[in-house]
Amino acid sequence: MVKLQWQDHKKNKLSYLNTLIELEVGQQLDSTLLERDMIRLRREPGIAHAYYQVYEQDNGVRVVYGLQENWTIIPYVNFYTTNDDEFAYRLGVTEFNLLGRGIAAGVFYQKDIFDSYGINIRAPILFSKHLGLAIGYQDFTTREPVFLSNGVADYKYNNTSYELSLLYQINLRHRVAVGYSFFNEDYEYLRGATQNGIPQDLDVDKSLVKGIYEYNGLDNYYQYISGFRSIFNAQYVISTDSALPDFIIARNDFLYFTRVGEKGNWANRLRLGLASNDDSPFAPFAVDNNLNIRGVGNTIDRGTGAIVLNTEYRHTAWERDWFVLQTNVFVDAGSWRNPGGRFSDFGSRQNIRVYPGLGLRFIHKQIFNTVFRIDYGVGVTQDSTQGFVFGIGQYF
Repeated sequence: MVKLQWQDHKKNKLSYLNTLIELEVGQQLDSTLLERDMIRLRREPGIAHAYYQVYEQDNGVRVVYGLQENWTIIPYVNFYTTNDDEFAYRLGVTEFNLLGRGIAAGVFYQKDIFDSYGINIRAPILFSKHLGLAIGYQDFTTREPVFLSNGVADYKYNNTSYELSLLYQINLRHRVAVGYSFFNEDYEYLRGATQNGIPQDLDVDKSLVKGIYEYNGLDNYYQYISGFRSIFNAQYVISTDSALPDFIIARNDFLYFTRVGEKGNWANRLRLGLASNDDSPFAPFAVDNNLNIRGVGNTIDRGTGAIVLNTEYRHTAWERDWFVLQTNVFVDAGSWRNPGGRFSDFGSRQNIRVYPGLGLRFIHKQIFNTVFRIDYGVGVTQDSTQGFVFGIGQYF
């Protein structure tokens, strides 16, 4: 019979840890179950590493679950340039293990010509071991390029949204979520090209219903990841103005990671996305530095479909105690369907972007998600650009 003991859990609440695992006191020892528990614990923001030890006793076995905990109050600083080379930045802070129960609560402020801010709370194990809740609010304002047939127009874009989602974990590998959001989109013309039929001012209330299914077969070991993960996200957006019609959007991210020797990690992300094919300059899929193609620029194009492949080799160049220096070689490639276009657009030379590049990662092993990244991408396809991309966390 099994007796369970925890050690080195200072911030994580014991009651919360017991809800995460499958092992129960009094049952027969199952090594497969122990391994699953380690995978689950290592995914927690508040846990850098987890391990177990088994001791034989006269009346059964004593299993010790040991933890190396993460520091989880993480400030966030990101800076970049706008399309006019103006300085922009985002500041924020998130507690990823509030109350020692895996609750993430964060706030941010962004200055990108205009002011933006938001708050979000995510509690995946709130009502039970399987059922949780996420809520969010944001007031987000940027200057957005809108691509017209006769040129580019700049709009002041504001999105004010309220969101509520229910989170359900089926088991270790499978999760689903359903959510509802009410939001307002406001487009105000600033400068640039104009076109008949394209309004210069829009103020539209919208609502959104979404569903998410995630398969997570990843195994984490400090900075190394192995396994397969798939995230499917489908949304139906309802509008109150025909200028921004109702539409459906769906995308699936397929991620595959494998270890290469002792210090290498090969990481891959394939993103497939489609939306209602309206001939509108306000199409939902953007070509952007911070989203899909490193070095391409800030929102340089839009489309109603996307195929993007990011592949990179991460190598641990130097590691001492809590610090890791990783080098990175990558290729980002993608293509988009033009608004109102055809599937053949994906094969059009003017829509295909390929950007190889190099990067560095500065990693703190015992502070959750503390990866400071610098990447430099250089385009090798038609009308290419090049540039640096900075950020917190791995690119994918």
